[in-house]
Amino acid sequence: MSMPSTNPRTAGIPPLPADWPADEAAARAVQDALRARVVLDEEGPSPGRGHVTGVDVAYDDERGVVAAAVVVLDGASLEVVEEATAVGRVAFPYVPGLLAFREVPAVLAALDALDADPGLVVCDGYGIAHPRRFGLASHLGVLTGLPTIGVAKNPFTFSHRAPDDARGSATPLLDGAEEVGSALRTRAGVKPVFVSVGHRVTLAAARAHTLHLTPRYRLPETTRRADALCRAALREATGT
Repeated sequence: MSMPSTNPRTAGIPPLPADWPADEAAARAVQDALRARVVLDEEGPSPGRGHVTGVDVAYDDERGVVAAAVVVLDGASLEVVEEATAVGRVAFPYVPGLLAFREVPAVLAALDALDADPGLVVCDGYGIAHPRRFGLASHLGVLTGLPTIGVAKNPFTFSHRAPDDARGSATPLLDGAEEVGSALRTRAGVKPVFVSVGHRVTLAAARAHTLHLTPRYRLPETTRRADALCRAALREATGT
């Protein structure tokens, strides 16, 4: 995926804090403590205004290396404003439902390298559409205070009816009877994406932002650009 780029800043990942969870039980306890701070009743920024920032992460598991990328876009034009990456050691083993603990230190380091206000942050993953209602978008939102949403490529463990084929059609993403997000058709006749609230944004606003960010492709421009950048950063760091 070749895309125009600014000159991204590259940051190292600081040492993990002394209380960083070392096992699954400790990580779940952190999720439980932070989940209570998620804000679900704010409308959030309007689509097409301010900045919107994509976040994505790539791994080399054999070497234990993680690369995070953040790409700030102008909300109106979707042109790149600023980019940053952070590369370092993976911070937590792979455990489904606890992926944020692998990714958050690298993402925070990349966000800290920005001069620009990130505005709305769009994660390639989940917010409250998570078994413990605390995916990466929610985790990152609580830690930074930024409005966040998750736009995922698959529905994780949740059920949904297929949306109508027209762009903009949506159906509830369900955990039993609870609506945790939306299956949203961003391109007519193409597989939907799965949108969920992270922090300080409503679900309706999250869908509107996702549609604004997908003028040509299934995935948001934020995700497409951050994905390309983190992969390039990983290749450069590992020489592969």
